[in-house]
Amino acid sequence: MNRTVLLVDDEPEIVELLRLFLERDGLDILEAGNGEEAWRCIREKKIDLAVIDIMMPKLDGVQLLKLLRTEYKLPVILLSAKNQDSDKILGLHLGADDFIAKPFNPLEVVARIQAILRRTYEFNETAEVPEQLSIGNLVLDHRDCVIYKDGREIPLTSIEYKLLTAFMQSPGRIFTKQQLFEQVWSDYYYDDANTIMVHISRLREKIEDTPKHPFYIQTVRGIGYKFAKRDELP
Repeated sequence: MNRTVLLVDDEPEIVELLRLFLERDGLDILEAGNGEEAWRCIREKKIDLAVIDIMMPKLDGVQLLKLLRTEYKLPVILLSAKNQDSDKILGLHLGADDFIAKPFNPLEVVARIQAILRRTYEFNETAEVPEQLSIGNLVLDHRDCVIYKDGREIPLTSIEYKLLTAFMQSPGRIFTKQQLFEQVWSDYYYDDANTIMVHISRLREKIEDTPKHPFYIQTVRGIGYKFAKRDELP
């Protein structure tokens, strides 16, 4: 089954370059030149992943991502001409799955897109995991990729879902940042601690009663993170 990627950028030459490489890799491509056009496309078409430039007219990439995350879970890669940690951290906080700075190597973009598509869709189709995982007042539902806290549904991005699955399948296990990155991102760890920290922070905001003093996702100083075991529950 071919996957469909939406390319959102107001620079036609960038869209054409990516289209050339992605179609060669067997992907179907849709295009949008600004955020408003992209939003209409997302609502009308079946899209598996979106690549969104930050700087665009009418509706920029950050505004589009905020709007998209109110209704959709599809993975998103942000593009930016500014290679600054603040842009990357903001995008990840808003629910982006990856961030690529311009200028980029199109082969790297293709590789990242394929890696995200594999872990988002193939993992969900083939992984043999229980339909639900339950610890404390949290229930992780693998059918809908959501977490329920005290019966209230909390939507997750694909990365948040992968992180919680890893944690809740092995409560009490200490994961190093490298182990989390290579297990969840299906990629070689390249010392990108900010990416992991941002996604952990977003998860804590969703599942913890007091995110600044987390109970479930605990930091093991100097090593990584672990999830609370059932016998540690109050």
